[in-house]
Amino acid sequence: MPAPDETRVRLRPEIVALSAYRQGAPAPDDAFKLSSNENPFEPIPAVLEAIAASSVNRYPDGAAIAVRGRIALRHGIDPGRIHVGAGSVSVLAQIIQAAAGPGDEVIYAWRSFEAYPGLVTVAGATGIQVPLRSDATHDLAAMAAAVTDATRVILVCSPNNPTGTVVRADDFATFMAAVPASVIVVLDEAYAEFVTDPDAVSGIPLQQYPNLVVLRTFSKAYGLAGLRFGFAAGAEYILDAVRAVAIPLSVIESAQRAAIAALDNEDECMARVAALAERRDQVWVALQEQGWTVPRPQGNFVWLGTGASTSGAAAVFLEHGIVVRPLGGDGLRISIGEAESVEKLLVASGELVRTLPTSALGAGLD
Repeated sequence: MPAPDETRVRLRPEIVALSAYRQGAPAPDDAFKLSSNENPFEPIPAVLEAIAASSVNRYPDGAAIAVRGRIALRHGIDPGRIHVGAGSVSVLAQIIQAAAGPGDEVIYAWRSFEAYPGLVTVAGATGIQVPLRSDATHDLAAMAAAVTDATRVILVCSPNNPTGTVVRADDFATFMAAVPASVIVVLDEAYAEFVTDPDAVSGIPLQQYPNLVVLRTFSKAYGLAGLRFGFAAGAEYILDAVRAVAIPLSVIESAQRAAIAALDNEDECMARVAALAERRDQVWVALQEQGWTVPRPQGNFVWLGTGASTSGAAAVFLEHGIVVRPLGGDGLRISIGEAESVEKLLVASGELVRTLPTSALGAGLD
């Protein structure tokens, strides 16, 4: 008989120890799903028509020439500076794999997007987590100071998922001046269309930085989460390396067609974004009036720093028909969903204010 350790195939131990990415919990039929930052509106008619016109017996255009050209036209840059993928997280995985491996480091703020640690581990690199400041914003000075000769990539998320805070344009300029030009800076702007703060950074116009790669997605503002479509904008030689590690033909035709239709009807999509941003601000104001300390949200979600009370707080929301996203012992991320969900959300949050300790009503990141 073989020894016990020889009866199983050998896997990378760091992958065996890694927890798979966990998406937001599904909602019962009588509850609102506010756990996945989805756009609650049904797709616009033009998108549905584009999907219906797609074929499934033929491979998609692997070079995504038409949609890359349309995105480039929208943002006034060369198509060679655009790379598309099955969601912006897919593109980010490719960037990290193209730039970092064993012995290399990837710096990112924490808490930030849950997928970051796993993507770094899968690439074989080492993640360097820099804590957020007490106001739930990125500590860019500390992130710049964490750069070493082993640093290959720095991830900056604005608006930050899950806290909703943004990086200011002037702070980002100071940060970029401090980061070596040999280090890729990825500005993850999955929620950029929801930003109303005029001082927030906007990455795509910043073409003066040759080491900057900007991520965008069509999942949130354009309501294409189920089709998985995102893109990166950056230097062509960087994106050529990223394209080399991409899974071939992973961006399906219906996603490419839908993205073009969304851009061709952008005013209709952005009207919905404006409605969600207004609803978000109304929820934010109401939460503060109840007694919560909530970072000013700039995505399509709000953050409640419930700390050690997070699990119990999530259960209270569920009792009121609201499914939220609990994140460890830090807090709850609550998406802005249907208008009908707001009253239930605020009833639950009001109940929690009366029952939780004061320490669970802040940002939860001290």
